[in-house]
Amino acid sequence: MTRTPILTDRQKKFAELLVYNEGKMSPAECANEAGYKTRSRQSASELRNPRIYPLVAKYIGELREEVQEKYGINFEKHITELAKIRNEALKKGAWSAAVNAEVSRGKAGGLYVDQKLIMTGNVDNLTADEIKEKLRKILSDNKELINITPDEIELDKLELEPKSNLDSDSTIQ
Repeated sequence: MTRTPILTDRQKKFAELLVYNEGKMSPAECANEAGYKTRSRQSASELRNPRIYPLVAKYIGELREEVQEKYGINFEKHITELAKIRNEALKKGAWSAAVNAEVSRGKAGGLYVDQKLIMTGNVDNLTADEIKEKLRKILSDNKELINITPDEIELDKLELEPKSNLDSDSTIQ
């Protein structure tokens, strides 16, 4: 006759202390508080090991899932919470906070794209033909974003004036 394994009260207390005090108490402190007075660090390590205490490890996982579900973030909760913050800020006349909340909602919704362009090299070192070729490539790569087609610009007829200083008025004719 085999006995079905169950969690002891101390094991449950350890798991609950570990999950609900994450970041506030170390695992050893949780073990000590749960009643594992001697070798609390060793006990905490063993209790979290699924090969040694599978039921405790499973219970810790279940508690963490519960906490994640309750306090975790998902798109709908995030957008709703930001809308509440915005509405409260508008009621109080805190326009800056309302705008920031709305911008954050937009960012979360993918309406804003934070783009950073890191340019290397120097245009001054390129020949006129190389510049024209780069312009052709930019136009063809971004034709969906630009309202003109590369055919409308005759890059071969462009004449580039050589300028030695970038701060001066460099123009494309």
